[in-house]
Amino acid sequence: MRAAAPRHPWIGEQVAEILVVDDSKVMREMIVACLRPRADFVFTHASSGLEAIERLSLNRFDVVVLDLNMPDIGGIEVVEFVRGQDTLRDLPIIIVTTRGDDESRARSLEAGASRFMTKPFSPEGILREVEELLASGAGVTP
Repeated sequence: MRAAAPRHPWIGEQVAEILVVDDSKVMREMIVACLRPRADFVFTHASSGLEAIERLSLNRFDVVVLDLNMPDIGGIEVVEFVRGQDTLRDLPIIIVTTRGDDESRARSLEAGASRFMTKPFSPEGILREVEELLASGAGVTP
C-alpha cells in the first residue's frame, strides 16, 4: 500500500503527484489538460526516459503517464526500471502510445505497466484511468 498523498502546500488538501513523460511537449500538455479538472492533481513533466528515471529516483509520485517511443530510454525500459525498485514497485504506470498493436500492448503489460492506452485518447478516458488507479491503490493490473 502506498503512503497517503502529501498535503498541497497552497490549499492544504491532499494531492496526487502525477509524472507525465513524453518527448512531445504538446502531448505532455494535452495529457495535463485532460487531467486538469482535478484540482488535487499536481504535475511534473519529463521529456525523456532518462529524465523520468532521474525524477523517479528523486521524488515521490502517485501515478506515471508514460509514452513508449522516446529517443533515449524507451517506455518499456522505464517500466522495467520502476518494477525493479523496491520503493517504486507498486507505482501505477499508464502507457499512452501511438502503437496500438497487440505486441506493444502485451510487452507493456508483461513489463509491468498498469494500463495501456492508445493515442488519440479521450480526455474522459485518461482521467478515468488515473482516478481508478489512485482509488485502487495498486500499480499492476493482474
